[in-house]
Amino acid sequence: MNTPTTLRALIDERARQFPDKPFLLGPAEDGSTEVLTFGQLRDACDTLATSFADAGLNPGDVISVYMGNGLQTATLLLAAMYGGYVANPVNLLCQPSQVRYIVEHSDTRAIFVSRESGESIDAALAELRTQGFERELLVIETQTNKVAQPAFAGESVETEQPPIEPSDVALLMYTSGTTGAPKGVLLTHRNLLANARNITAEHRLGGDDRVLASLPLYHINGLVVTLIAPLFHGGSVVMAERFSARTFWRDVARHRCTWINVVPTIVAYLLDRDERDPQDAFDLAALRFCRSASAALPAEHHRAFEARFHVGVIETMGMTETAAPAFSNPYDATRRRIGSIGLPSGGEARVIDVEGRDCAPDECGEIVLRGEQVTRGYYKRPEETRAAFTADGWLRTGDLGFRDADGYYYINGRAKELIIKGGENIAPREIDEALLRHPGVLEAAAVGVPDAAYGQEIVAFVVAREAGGANPLDAATLRDHCLRELGRYKTPKEFRLVTELPRGPSGKVQRLKLLQT
Repeated sequence: MNTPTTLRALIDERARQFPDKPFLLGPAEDGSTEVLTFGQLRDACDTLATSFADAGLNPGDVISVYMGNGLQTATLLLAAMYGGYVANPVNLLCQPSQVRYIVEHSDTRAIFVSRESGESIDAALAELRTQGFERELLVIETQTNKVAQPAFAGESVETEQPPIEPSDVALLMYTSGTTGAPKGVLLTHRNLLANARNITAEHRLGGDDRVLASLPLYHINGLVVTLIAPLFHGGSVVMAERFSARTFWRDVARHRCTWINVVPTIVAYLLDRDERDPQDAFDLAALRFCRSASAALPAEHHRAFEARFHVGVIETMGMTETAAPAFSNPYDATRRRIGSIGLPSGGEARVIDVEGRDCAPDECGEIVLRGEQVTRGYYKRPEETRAAFTADGWLRTGDLGFRDADGYYYINGRAKELIIKGGENIAPREIDEALLRHPGVLEAAAVGVPDAAYGQEIVAFVVAREAGGANPLDAATLRDHCLRELGRYKTPKEFRLVTELPRGPSGKVQRLKLLQT
């Protein structure tokens, strides 16, 4: 039997193998669980793809989905790729200017919205029309918690779907755009299936596995890891509408999930809530591991999570440009390394210096990647596409880090976020982790600010674990702690207490935005 090479072939194959097996599970309006089998998924994708063609859309056209998590959202995204269209999940956290930019730049022909997001699209289109925007665009309101039904009025005439190739673009996903306009990452069917295969192999996943999908589908992690990978290995997905610390363990236990996929923010929130409302009542016996991705997991939180919930954490790292993971710690717990993003997953990695030469083990440089999951580039951004790759074709991640003698990789921070004080390079993560060792600190992020004497000084933004508690944090307490942990040179000059840190949809702290607060 040939391995499917496109999303359509994969969906058809799973429907043939397991027509009545549950694939997607989500909350129904009456409180029960709505289920979509592999067979029903294939039928819904075929019907929707036909209705797209009936509405005048052509293969290769962009279809946007501006909706929260749900069975409808998942089915619409898969149906677009099934039909040979390009799926474009739009980030619900985008600012109005970013929504306008994506609508205009993506050349989208249809946008699916919920009741909540429809007003934002209407406002974006009204503003664009005043600027001369004339493209014909379908805007369809639907519901995120309903299994997808035919999207357009009228009877669909069954037609044969147009052929698609592994090299065809399946997904256009815009990065969060923390500086400048968002960039549209182009990912092919080959890219997506390569990482679905990698994830399945790395975590030893199979048809009996079930994941709780609490990350948004408009982020590459949520879409590839918790939707496409289970489709690849024939598992199932519990589609939460959003992450909730209050219901997280209840849902894991109720649906007997065998693995969970989180980001470091979720780890912090679960630990914080558990101190106030312990989760011992839930049976987590089916849970095999927790997968953490999208941002570096602080070592203190990693250890605390494993100790408290008795489930091992597999730390990974990826990016939109690699269709999610590029690194993973081993499944074997004895080979995992806390603080490391792990070993290359399904591709190759190197650490290079500013001249493009390979760095020695433990020497810091930029991490670069090559592999079947790596993007071909950015939509309508030829110059930025060229700049994203080395002369010999390796993707520049923009992450500073190093490889140890055993081949494990470590992240020190983003190249743009590196603090250079008095000519010395200081990784923000080192400051963050020192602050997190204080029992009163829930979250922390250090940034560099201009300084006349040193070039840059360090400012730390801190979220207290118990705001206004009996022993409130103050700058003097934090400074004394950092002096002990870091020494005088790396101790921040200033500490700012905030209620939350700005984050992108993946959970990564947007450090450069902190300077705007």
